[in-house]
Amino acid sequence: MSSSPDASEKKVFQDGTSDDAVLEQLGYTQELKRSFGLIGMVGFAFSIVTSWTALSGVVIIGVESGGPPIMVWGWLAVCVVTLAVAYSMAEMCSAYPVAGGQYSWVAILAPQQWARGLSYVCGWFMLIGILCMGATNNFIAGNYVLGIAQLNHPDFTIQRWHSVLVTYLIAWVAAASNIFIPHYLNRISKGILIWNIASFFICVITILATNDHKQNSSFVFREFQNSTGFNASYTAILGLVQSAFGMCCYDAPSHMVEEIKNARKEAPRAIVMSVYLGAVTGFIFLISLCFCMGDIESTAGTSTGVPVIEIFYNSTGSVAGASVLSALIAVIALVCANSLMAEGSRAVYAFARDHGLPFSQTLSKVSAKRHVPVYAVLLTMVVQMAFNSIYFGTVTGFNTVVCIATEGFYLSYAMPMLARILAYVTGKKHRLEGPYSLGRYGLALNIIGFIYLTFFSITFNFPTISPVDSENMNYTSAAVGAVMMISAITWITTGRKRFTGPEAGNMLDMGRREEVAATEPKVS
Repeated sequence: MSSSPDASEKKVFQDGTSDDAVLEQLGYTQELKRSFGLIGMVGFAFSIVTSWTALSGVVIIGVESGGPPIMVWGWLAVCVVTLAVAYSMAEMCSAYPVAGGQYSWVAILAPQQWARGLSYVCGWFMLIGILCMGATNNFIAGNYVLGIAQLNHPDFTIQRWHSVLVTYLIAWVAAASNIFIPHYLNRISKGILIWNIASFFICVITILATNDHKQNSSFVFREFQNSTGFNASYTAILGLVQSAFGMCCYDAPSHMVEEIKNARKEAPRAIVMSVYLGAVTGFIFLISLCFCMGDIESTAGTSTGVPVIEIFYNSTGSVAGASVLSALIAVIALVCANSLMAEGSRAVYAFARDHGLPFSQTLSKVSAKRHVPVYAVLLTMVVQMAFNSIYFGTVTGFNTVVCIATEGFYLSYAMPMLARILAYVTGKKHRLEGPYSLGRYGLALNIIGFIYLTFFSITFNFPTISPVDSENMNYTSAAVGAVMMISAITWITTGRKRFTGPEAGNMLDMGRREEVAATEPKVS
């Protein structure tokens, strides 16, 4: 979508302004190497969004909370509304292409008296979402590895410590590849895009062709399943959490924007394209899984710990066949760990560059040789491992990590949209002038996206099993409260004095002025 501003209005940046010049005018120095093109960035984003494999990792949620009808129809509903969020974020990314992403946009778009505080809180939610999602993906990837081993060796019993140690190894390998071979990240992203799409077709075609005892259409599209102990309406809402988790993380290009060529055009396209790819592949894969699903209780209670592996085995009737299909997904999850490590470290780097974290001076350093924020990568790895360590003590505790990962993302997505809505209400509205502009549709999509994100941010806090006790309680609300308390304390003690946010280089002022000469020098 695009629109042309009135002739009397001047854009913040001229269309021909280079990526590095844009970043300089935003108050930052180009330190990271621009190596990504559109295809590489779509591959990078889709390796993280990769909805069909993400859905496979949390399919148990949908199986128990509404069953196939909620999984299928809920997915369609979530994808449609997600596009409103994706288009809104693409427009913001095109107008202000800086690695801070959401929290930078909040600072620019929010009313001035609230901008720095809201930006700071948004930065914390953004970071906690990305870091928790990295830990969650490591756990899913580890489950596939251990699940394949258990399928081939039925006497092997998976223990919690097995899962945790495998996640440690995955985090370590992802960090090492980010530090020592960052120049291959674009090539890896292109390769995994091909692998991802090819694996999707192989998995779907194989299970549909080999399964001779498929479920009927009524089971897939109409028969409601409920193992939660709650009433049907509440259970249906819980079932949507699977879809909300499956369609997440599409902000990835905004955090890699300082490493993309022609960033103001290509990064927004990558955001939107990754959502479309995720929506189509996720919908087809969900229907295929539902038709090929065996007994629900057997699927949910599989000894492999991964219901999708059980569905593969139920369809093919072959350990080797199920192992190969599962291995295809495992590779995608492992590469996703590498991509989330990159995204997380760039988010840490950006927030530290704006003095939003303790030890910001160290965390914002970029290796002159490798053009990578090494200390930010190491911190990302350590935090992911810390979250994975929770599984040593409790399954419920780690399930909370899954919920807080998704809620962290959703809250950080909602805040820049709220900022733009508030600016409109207070009469401080202004155009977002980038190559990827929504024109008069922008505000409407912001409102739709904000309502959707707010609804799910509340839903993530609901208990999932009745009766509720200390073992199955959803502690997400407590975790969110802890994040808010930490951000409030750090804001009071250091943040309000040290956090520059994207205000550096007069960025806040730039976002509010009606007219800015593109050649005007910036003071940094």
